[in-house]
Amino acid sequence: MMDILHNIAHQLAYDPSAPMLFSSGLFWILFIVFLPVYALLKGSRWKMALFTIGFSLYFYYKSSGLFFLMLIATSFIDWSLSHGIRRARPRWLKLTFLWMSIAISLSILGYFKYANFFLWNWNQMVQGNFQPLDIILPVGISFYTFQSISYVVDVYKQRIRPTQSWFDYLFFLSFFPALVAGPIVRADYFLPQLKQNRRASFADIYGGLWLIIIGIIKKAIIADYIAQYNDLIFNDPTLYTGVQTLMGVLGYTMQIYCDFSGYSDMAIGLALMMGFRLGMNFDSPYQSRNLTEFWRRWHISLSSWLRDYLYIPLGGNRKGTLRTYVNNFLTMLIGGLWHGAAWKFVFWGAMHGIGLAIHKACKPVLSKIPDNFLTGFFGWLLTFVYVSLLWVFFRAASFEDSVLIIGNIFVDFDWGQIPQFAVARPEWCVMMGALIVAHFIPQSWVDWGGRVFTSSPWVVKLLVFLVVVQLVIEYMSEEVAPFIYFQF
Repeated sequence: MMDILHNIAHQLAYDPSAPMLFSSGLFWILFIVFLPVYALLKGSRWKMALFTIGFSLYFYYKSSGLFFLMLIATSFIDWSLSHGIRRARPRWLKLTFLWMSIAISLSILGYFKYANFFLWNWNQMVQGNFQPLDIILPVGISFYTFQSISYVVDVYKQRIRPTQSWFDYLFFLSFFPALVAGPIVRADYFLPQLKQNRRASFADIYGGLWLIIIGIIKKAIIADYIAQYNDLIFNDPTLYTGVQTLMGVLGYTMQIYCDFSGYSDMAIGLALMMGFRLGMNFDSPYQSRNLTEFWRRWHISLSSWLRDYLYIPLGGNRKGTLRTYVNNFLTMLIGGLWHGAAWKFVFWGAMHGIGLAIHKACKPVLSKIPDNFLTGFFGWLLTFVYVSLLWVFFRAASFEDSVLIIGNIFVDFDWGQIPQFAVARPEWCVMMGALIVAHFIPQSWVDWGGRVFTSSPWVVKLLVFLVVVQLVIEYMSEEVAPFIYFQF
């Protein structure tokens, strides 16, 4: 009996080598226990909120250990300062509270995420002997920091009123479906839903289950399987030919979409089963015919956050053409640095900023070109190639490896090796081909599939679920692979 209790306690304790993921079995066991209790408490908003906060904080504890205490402290500081902004009369005092909140949030983020990066660069300049600080990056800190900043800015701009209760704000900031990897939820969109305390309908529950199934297929079946080959290419790019390298780059292009959009689908589905809507985070981004459209479809919650809280405050497109290009560039540069503390991420963001500026500059010329299949295809191909090549800098171990990988594609490429690759890795090729085709399925078809699943008998739902579970078991690697965006 003591051994059983000890094993249970060990499973429930924080393990830094195995953070809790949506794709892990322990999470689903806990969620199955959580959901009926949550439904019973839904009649009392306070009981429901406290129970959900407790579960969310435990979920974050299982993901990041004692850093859940920092999340609590951040929520209390920002909630207190938001009330300071609300009550203050002089504008300078409101601004003081606003910048105090932003400075505290960015200082915490800066220390954990960028301290070693800046120290390394400083030591490179002064030729010092750099010893990295022993810093563990809290999971999801980039996401909840952006949520917290947007909240205090919205209070300052009087778009929203600060929550009367700190627990309401803690509920918003710690809400476990969106906590560790987004979507980045806005307070003006989420808090009214908390106030309404709407019960999930059967359509919401089954619709949420459908999104979770789609997310599991994307992440645990497709992304994790094709990642096994992609990792070989990126871990040692000198060993592979141009064709093999190109397939690895295309594979990662699809992997990062399936991994991140799959997580978002699961997060949105979990929230929907609880009666909350988080909004769309991906809209078939690889259908985009230009870079501007791509960023309207990719990681929508981040793109809109950068637009509303960085690009527009910088001046947006209100201060002339040149300033518009500069603002685009700076926004994407900072967006790149947000993704990671390395020059390769800075370069990735800068190149997206340059691409957006070039597209805006070419709009007068592009508007005169006939909009037909040929021009649409060329625009799509150019956008897809540009985005895919830049993903190399996102994934590769270093900037030098990124250059090596891209150079290898163009220098050592032999079309005759493609049939050999297809014979050597048939399952990988079939999965990639199916994924590419599926990405171009109209959204109306996807919505129709969701409605059919929602209205189907429970036997059909169970059968679909069991098939997906069997596929996960069939294609899963030795251990549950973490989500790519967990590191951001």
